[in-house]
Amino acid sequence: MDNKAPDAFRTISEVADELKLPQHVLRFWESRFHEIKPMKRGGGRRYYRPDDIDLLRGIRHLLYGEGYTIRGVQRILREQGGRFVQVVWQEGAPQPPHGTVEEELPEEAVPLEDALVEEDQGLRGRLSSLIGRDLADRQDDTAERAEPPMTSAPVPQIDSTDRAIHGVAAAEVPEPSVSAQAQTPVTNADIAATALIN
Repeated sequence: MDNKAPDAFRTISEVADELKLPQHVLRFWESRFHEIKPMKRGGGRRYYRPDDIDLLRGIRHLLYGEGYTIRGVQRILREQGGRFVQVVWQEGAPQPPHGTVEEELPEEAVPLEDALVEEDQGLRGRLSSLIGRDLADRQDDTAERAEPPMTSAPVPQIDSTDRAIHGVAAAEVPEPSVSAQAQTPVTNADIAATALIN
């Protein structure tokens, strides 16, 4: 650590270096553990008190040293309190009782497949509300369509009088495709005649 007094406030970069953690992990932990409350000054700059740093050390110890999940550490904070977690990292400090994995899961734990289905339905519901149509009731309606879907955009038909009005020269008119020639028989003679009219 640097030459600061033990009770001095530390910036997030100083705390991250001391705990050997990236800064984004500390910010993430702030969102998961409401007990972490660094002071914030101008521009949102964080200043950690010594108690905050001890709490972070305890959380780090429980997550990385003891193998608890975030939910497990949240339970310990709720049941044992912040003071317990602040000292749990110290040598000889009392450790939380290790429970089974089932104890760390909430009672209403949802299997992953069900959670993914619920998430998909939630996204589908939000999308439905945005486009004004219920996607959950969607059937394959291709048979119900009055006309088949377009395979390509129709070729615009340009009348020779339109060319004359707008002053389009023969060189500026693209050569029509084979399918367009079958639909609209326009010849170079037509284009030349249009140019003569102008």
